[in-house]
Amino acid sequence: MSAKVNKVQLLPLYPTYIELCELQLSEPEFVDYPQIAQFLDKTLSIDKVHTVTVDNNLSHKTKTWWYEHWVWGKEFLTYTGRNKSIHTYDRFRNEIEKFLLWSFLIKQAPIDSLRKTDILEYADFCWQPPVTWIGTSNHDRFMLSNGYFVSNELWRPFKIQVAKSQKNKIIDKKKYRPSQQTLTSSFTAIIVFYNYLMAEEYCLGNPAQVAKKDCRHFIHDAQVKEIKRLTSVQWQYMLDTAVDLANEDVNFERNLFVIAALKTLFLRVSELSERPTWSPVMGHFWQDEDENWWLKVFGKGRKLRDTTVPSDFLTFLQRYRLSRDLSSLPSSGENSVLVEKIRGQGGMTSRHLRRLVQEVFDQAYQRMKSIEGENKAMKLKEASTHWLRHTGASMEIERGRALKDLSEDLGHASMATTDTVYVQTENRKRALSGKQRKVD
Repeated sequence: MSAKVNKVQLLPLYPTYIELCELQLSEPEFVDYPQIAQFLDKTLSIDKVHTVTVDNNLSHKTKTWWYEHWVWGKEFLTYTGRNKSIHTYDRFRNEIEKFLLWSFLIKQAPIDSLRKTDILEYADFCWQPPVTWIGTSNHDRFMLSNGYFVSNELWRPFKIQVAKSQKNKIIDKKKYRPSQQTLTSSFTAIIVFYNYLMAEEYCLGNPAQVAKKDCRHFIHDAQVKEIKRLTSVQWQYMLDTAVDLANEDVNFERNLFVIAALKTLFLRVSELSERPTWSPVMGHFWQDEDENWWLKVFGKGRKLRDTTVPSDFLTFLQRYRLSRDLSSLPSSGENSVLVEKIRGQGGMTSRHLRRLVQEVFDQAYQRMKSIEGENKAMKLKEASTHWLRHTGASMEIERGRALKDLSEDLGHASMATTDTVYVQTENRKRALSGKQRKVD
């Protein structure tokens, strides 16, 4: 089957949420995506059986269910983007797109006819997909060309990347294996998709729900979870680097503010970013009657929370505001963008914010490597933006802060979540008792 699979022309099926909302199924709007129209043979009557050529040598006899399933996916993703979040839309789009492409081009069977064994077959496919389905970096699905959206030839449904700390950057696509988290995300999306289709009476059952517990690729993990965080020394290098950069170039005041906010206020990068449903502004900082500062945050699950703002953070807030010719502290109702673009108007996207943080990670790594050695600096090379939230929370635990207060600042639904992720009370007891074992 691999020789046959390798010839198939891959095509992204869905654009961004905003573009999907604007995409209409009737002419002339649908013609903005001529390749999707051709792929689904939208120009033919919907009750016809037709042939779609996917390369010069191979043709597939495609029935109306391709188009019907694409519409099912569009309806589900539109519902997700409207009622959940853009992040959830993007995550589900990745999985639904892969699943539909597999059903179209590999399984060649409608998804409402699939059974548990078919879903397990799809899991095997995801565990070791053809190398032609694997890319090595993120690419936009569509590009604007001559007034039309055309598919990006570099786009692939699966992605493999080398670790930032890995010296050998040569990628062997044959070694691709999804992580347990990726596999879980795939099943979650497909299960939710089938539940939606059942609610709309498009499908009678949910084979993915039944198949998940029998998937041989899942590992029941009973390991002690390692928190992805920086040590206090690594964080100090990170902060010192950001401060030095800001002292030399005022444009780096923004990098410094973002890094300090993510670590000290336990923010997710999305909570600082501009989103269709929320624009973070300076007026979201507010002071209560006891002169305590707070920040109003629109977080995960579309929940608003107020997180405490420590006095030490105000110095970084003041620095950043003064660099923008604003007053030293925010006023009530102030609509200035929280993290503004240097060029253009409005707030920054999560992708842009990650680039700001990564720029400092890279320079902090080089600085610590030259002074402390590569081994001690390695985590600065491996770290992602989210490590700053983990670092701040872990340091608060070490400081002895009340678990209930920290849990509310983090936006966790319960203290149990905070304890499981950061405190690991039972594991600490287990480790302490384990130290007392004797050899003799």
